[in-house]
Amino acid sequence: MQRYIAQRIITSIPVLLILVVLIFGLLRIAGGDPAAVIAGKDAPQWQIEEIRENLGLNKPLYVQLGIYIKDILTGNLGASINSKTPVLELLGKRVVPTLSLAIAVELLTLPIAIPLGIIAAWKANTWIDRSIMIFASLGFSIPIFFLGFILIWAFALNLPWFPAAGYVPPTEHFGRFLYRLVLPGLSTAILFWAFLTRMTRATMIEVLQEDYIRTARSKGLAEGAVLMRHALKNAALPIATIVGWGIAELLAGLVVTEQVFAIPGIGRMIVDAIVRRDYPVIQGAMIVVSVIQVGVNLLVDLSYAFFDPRIKY
Repeated sequence: MQRYIAQRIITSIPVLLILVVLIFGLLRIAGGDPAAVIAGKDAPQWQIEEIRENLGLNKPLYVQLGIYIKDILTGNLGASINSKTPVLELLGKRVVPTLSLAIAVELLTLPIAIPLGIIAAWKANTWIDRSIMIFASLGFSIPIFFLGFILIWAFALNLPWFPAAGYVPPTEHFGRFLYRLVLPGLSTAILFWAFLTRMTRATMIEVLQEDYIRTARSKGLAEGAVLMRHALKNAALPIATIVGWGIAELLAGLVVTEQVFAIPGIGRMIVDAIVRRDYPVIQGAMIVVSVIQVGVNLLVDLSYAFFDPRIKY
């Protein structure tokens, strides 16, 4: 068990290194000159070159990459080209709204989606199963931004139960902080709920057809014990994989939600930085998101050993 955990942690290190190189390279391939953006539209060429030299953009790419990796290892993600603010400081202000929204989505999803998927598999090919799958298909097919606008129209304009947009830090007022997360959390949770329900149903149906399930039922075990103790336990590995994948995808999907509901998270910061060609901010934000995704995948892999001690690396 300890060896498995150590090996998984070690194998995550080259993954992070590859991600850093890819992020660095893709931003350079995408084009755009941040020095020209800073200097302005009518700036002379000598001024642009001077800015490029001050920022180190005139050095060879491999030299820039080496300097950047060295800075990351020392905890320095650089400073914003536009605001001159350290990237870590900017991320510190934006990471709380994004993580809060992601946690809200998980809390709204897991207690509903997994039980519904189990019920749909238990009552497969019945009206209960078909009803759940209809709602799941509808939730899976509606774009997040469109669903967000529908929720704003329904519950912020017609029924003024919730604010249409905005964010309140938890340190300022925790009640308002939770209150303003309801609509953005719900708009994203419906998509994740639909996906997790469908996948849980498919996994449970496959497990319920196994011989040991028929044996458990033939011994007279209650149906609840068969579903929870035998079926769900053996279906936990693929479900954990799906949950981990969904958490990683949330970080990408929340970009749209943050734009619609005006939440000052990492997603909005990345969009603004791309428009301004602010390389340090883009790189820093994407690296933080990548680290979180790799960390989530690592936790999912480690959970395999918890659910099934027979698993080895």
